[in-house]
Amino acid sequence: MIALILAAGCGNRMRPFTDTTHKTLIDVCGKPIINHIFDNLIANDIRRYVVVTGYRAEELEGHIRRDYGQNDLTFIKNEQFAETNNIYSLALAIGSIEINEDILLIESDLVIDSSVIAQLLRSPFKNVALVDKYRNGMDGTVVTLNANVVTSVIPGHLQNAEFDFSDKFKTLNIYKFSKEFCSSSFRKLLTYYAKAIDDRCYYELILGMLVYMQQEVIHAEIVGNKTWAEIDDPNDLAVASFQFGKDRRLEILDTSWGGFWNFDAVDFGFIRNMYFPSSGFFSQLRNSFPMLLQNYCSKQSILNRKLSYFLLCDERNIHVLNGASQVFPMIRELFGHKCALLPAPTFGEYGRLFEKTVMYGDSGDIDWDEVEGKVNDVDVVVFVNPNNPTGTTLASERILKFARGNPTKRVVVDESFIEFSGEPSLLSLLEKTPSDNVLVIKSLSKSLGIPGMRLGYIYSTDRGLMGRFGDRIPIWNLNSVTEHFLEMVLKYRRDLSDSIASTIADREEFRDMLKGVPDVERVFRSGANFVLVCLGKRSPRKDALADRLLASRQIYIRDISDKFSDGKSYFRFAVRLPTENADLIAAIKGELVEEVSVTPASA
Repeated sequence: MIALILAAGCGNRMRPFTDTTHKTLIDVCGKPIINHIFDNLIANDIRRYVVVTGYRAEELEGHIRRDYGQNDLTFIKNEQFAETNNIYSLALAIGSIEINEDILLIESDLVIDSSVIAQLLRSPFKNVALVDKYRNGMDGTVVTLNANVVTSVIPGHLQNAEFDFSDKFKTLNIYKFSKEFCSSSFRKLLTYYAKAIDDRCYYELILGMLVYMQQEVIHAEIVGNKTWAEIDDPNDLAVASFQFGKDRRLEILDTSWGGFWNFDAVDFGFIRNMYFPSSGFFSQLRNSFPMLLQNYCSKQSILNRKLSYFLLCDERNIHVLNGASQVFPMIRELFGHKCALLPAPTFGEYGRLFEKTVMYGDSGDIDWDEVEGKVNDVDVVVFVNPNNPTGTTLASERILKFARGNPTKRVVVDESFIEFSGEPSLLSLLEKTPSDNVLVIKSLSKSLGIPGMRLGYIYSTDRGLMGRFGDRIPIWNLNSVTEHFLEMVLKYRRDLSDSIASTIADREEFRDMLKGVPDVERVFRSGANFVLVCLGKRSPRKDALADRLLASRQIYIRDISDKFSDGKSYFRFAVRLPTENADLIAAIKGELVEEVSVTPASA
């Protein structure tokens, strides 16, 4: 078997990294990409290599000879690497070597598990392409299959706006070709096309022609759950590091705070309504997407009006936010010098807003006597209702009674999870009987299931305060897609209501299942779409639970033990779909039962 590695390109999409180094020498998980390729090929007993170089050829050849010089190496330089594409490099290689063995063709921007190569070599078919089911984030050539036979090859430039990826497979750009195939039809058509027609296209075009004309049969091996990554641009480096650096997966997600569409993990850390938007909503939004991208959103006053239609409130009392977190710097500017009374524990941002803070406890219940006893020492009182991470819920009427009884205090109420609590929003109460000292903050991503849209609001009947906030908000504060969402959501109130009810039912079922997990000391009551769990006294294995679930089962959870001072393990789990919730329960049981089994009897 001859391994033919195409490595001539400049790697323009990998700039700025490739300005000073060859693309294949970029490090992924502790070693260069080219080393990943060679190590996996060698692990599968391949010893003969043909490498097509071009850009920074001497650098790459020197590296390969230094690290893999004990193998049979042939280097072919594509002198026209800047003007040609891989069809020319492949034609140059096939025309320059004696083809007396089958060829394993691989491009040089891949990080793969050795089992991927093993699957290709085990395939009983002579001419085989490795493929994977098309997923978000993939690009380039795709194929269609009938059973395990490639029926069409579709390059990226033929994938228009209406292209349906649902039944397509992405090529890994790894192939096994028989020596007969490489010496006959493929070689002839490849060489002719590269020389006479177009040397700037991709060799997959030739494969597509042969398939279309039924001159050759190319089979497909679907890699399934095997690990591989294509490094096309700098963003792919993080994805590859996540896939192949299992010991760093938790660090990558914990420090990213989003962008999880790039990572293959079930997210129990961040919280959203799993049942909304509905499929019909998505379909309508998808149809409008091109038009929305090509238009500006409306100014802030119109956005406020559109949101008021959804909230059923006076538009003068609200400001649309680009996510609730947009208001935090404004609160810091306006109130940061004041002393604030905060729940403990709670969302970490509130503790960073104020120079001086006093805490009231939330151990699953909040003592109003404690709050009343401390209110005279502060200027601002913060309620998070339901509280994050405990899920503790206060009666909205009781909060409003407190605010009216303390008219000189600024009462800030975060209602980001209120729909799941059974309590009414303060907006409905304040619209009837205003209290100007109340400021309501809300993220809409949790209830509407749209964290990627960054949508929230602030509400107050204090027009002077709202004017000060308005002075700090830009004229275009949302994008057009989010504005259109506000228009559409009015038509889907019933779907939204049903989704909230389904989430509440799932939460209670989830809580019941969690009570049956070994070492669970307490499952907190929750008025939100998350559940807080105490696993009892901390241990090394519990401390590593989040890391182990992500590394071995690709499940992401949040360990929030550092928010508590009792030396116990605490985890906050988002409420996802019932099957996913059950999978998490099974995974945790597996990890904790394992801990019990390895604990000495004398412990």
